[in-house]
Amino acid sequence: MFEHLDRASLATTPTALERGPIVGGGARLWVKRDDLTGLGGGGNKARKLEFLCGDAQRVGARALVTVGAAQSNHCRMTAAAGARLGMEVHLILAGDEPETATGNQLLSSLFGAQLHFTGAAESHWGELEIAREALTNQLADGGLEPYSIPIGGSTAIGALGYAAGFVELVDQCADRLMMPSTVVFTSSSGGTHAGMLAGRAALIAAGRVVPDVIGIGVAKGVNIGRPDVAELANETLDLMQLPDVRVDPADVEVDIRWIGDDYAVPTEAGDEAIRWAATNGGWLLDRTYSGKGLSGALGLADEGRFGNSDVVFVHTGGWPALFAADGVPA
Repeated sequence: MFEHLDRASLATTPTALERGPIVGGGARLWVKRDDLTGLGGGGNKARKLEFLCGDAQRVGARALVTVGAAQSNHCRMTAAAGARLGMEVHLILAGDEPETATGNQLLSSLFGAQLHFTGAAESHWGELEIAREALTNQLADGGLEPYSIPIGGSTAIGALGYAAGFVELVDQCADRLMMPSTVVFTSSSGGTHAGMLAGRAALIAAGRVVPDVIGIGVAKGVNIGRPDVAELANETLDLMQLPDVRVDPADVEVDIRWIGDDYAVPTEAGDEAIRWAATNGGWLLDRTYSGKGLSGALGLADEGRFGNSDVVFVHTGGWPALFAADGVPA
């Protein structure tokens, strides 16, 4: 499914699948440690960047350009990918330039990326994308041959990373003679979700038993159906040379109850999940993504959604943001 695709070697995989405690309703929690993908501090974007950077190398790009929130994990990992591959990196970031770089910004600078601050609000993704396109055109006019990556790396090429990641996870579960009822993960720009659904559809077509997948929506875009996750999953399946395998819109489940007031605005449930993860498994979660994602997984368990079955939470990373201003719950 993936052998014909251009792919840079960036992630340390397979990542661990760890047994956690019993949670609400008697569900048996497992944690897929994609915070340990290695690249630049780890996180789910390493899987996407393998295919995105492979494509960038294929077309002869000499620079990477991408965009994100002030404490974007995706931007930090793109900076690390550029350092690994010897490519110049430009990051378009929300907010104003701080007096002192912390968290992901500190690491992005350490990896040698150039940070461009827009002053835009964290949730104004359209404004950020316009700035990315403008800088990409400027760099292209200067002869730099940039490869421009939308927010979160959420293109069909990027989603290939989680199509492969879902296959990896199901194989790990089968090796343990365990098949979870559900895989739960944080969904924001939709690429991880689309990739998992593409991988799931491919396995179903091959006659494999697979779990359901639920995305916990932490951004307004995915919460209101933008992007169209099923459409992105089907574009991913086309790249996998599986044009007859399709994801139906009914397969897309996004639980929208856990975002709180807005993207990147902490919630009490998310903060409680961060404390719970730290004291029950030594797992480090952030307040924008994985904390809210786990709060949704634990909330669904408390509601009895999983019964006493096995359930996997995919830990997509984000720990460097703990070291930014207001990064840790009070």
